[in-house]
Amino acid sequence: MAKPKDNPNYKVVAENRRARFDYAIEDDLECGIILEGSEVKSLRQGGANIAESYATVDNGELWLVNSYIAPYEQAKTFGHEERRRRKLLVSRKELARLWNETQRKGMTLVPLVLYFNHRGIAKIKIGVAKGKKTHDKRETAAKRDWNRQKQRLLKEHG
Repeated sequence: MAKPKDNPNYKVVAENRRARFDYAIEDDLECGIILEGSEVKSLRQGGANIAESYATVDNGELWLVNSYIAPYEQAKTFGHEERRRRKLLVSRKELARLWNETQRKGMTLVPLVLYFNHRGIAKIKIGVAKGKKTHDKRETAAKRDWNRQKQRLLKEHG
């Protein structure tokens, strides 16, 4: 398989950078996403935001809720609703696993990145996460700062 950097079709459309700060990501998986034509065109232009969205399992189906895909200007009459619920495609086995993990205490399905894969198909990476408390966030920030400082010291004296 081609490396993402080498492939012209691979393109990251939207990334949820706060997800790794606000949540402890335990596992992630790649999902397909059902889109309308104008949504795909808008994504190719880079008009999307998944920062305040989440995924949920309803009636045996996986849904992406509150994600934003900008309206596509050329599709006036056949446009799309910007914040509609979008169905995500996973296998039955994965769906059952996700349902079990969300029923456990505190587990959430957080979208991490929305991208076009090497074949040019829109995919979304979902993380199975547990919400971090304030002290956990402080600990993460302190660890990051210490690693940065350590690298700086090694560079100066190395």
